[in-house]
Amino acid sequence: MSRISPLSDAAVWQIIERARAQAQQQGFAVCIGVVDDAGLLRGFLRMDDAVPGAIDVSIKKARMAALFRTDSAEIGAAAQPGGAIYTLEATNGGLISFGGGIVLRGGDERPLGAVGVAGATLAADQSLALHAAGRA
Repeated sequence: MSRISPLSDAAVWQIIERARAQAQQQGFAVCIGVVDDAGLLRGFLRMDDAVPGAIDVSIKKARMAALFRTDSAEIGAAAQPGGAIYTLEATNGGLISFGGGIVLRGGDERPLGAVGVAGATLAADQSLALHAAGRA
């Protein structure tokens, strides 16, 4: 499993490029957001022809993963109606708890931030984000 060094400008663009290249190869046009460990945007790309609605979704997926140090899909299981954390998505200015938000970790396993991908299928968003984070 690949781990990321500090979330430098170069590391952010490498993460984005891994997702972009994989999405293009698979025929998807997506939005890719990278946030730091505080959930603040460090880098973003909207690929040509990516739907505008995916802009906000990709960033909110990344913020969810970064702020709670857990991949968004894992949080989503407990954030369903009737779940223990059902209203969690309404916190922190709005978050999204389905697949496509992946925690980025350093060599010491410390969370450095997260990447969020949106605009493909849910399964593809998750796969692309895992690939971007070096976990696929």
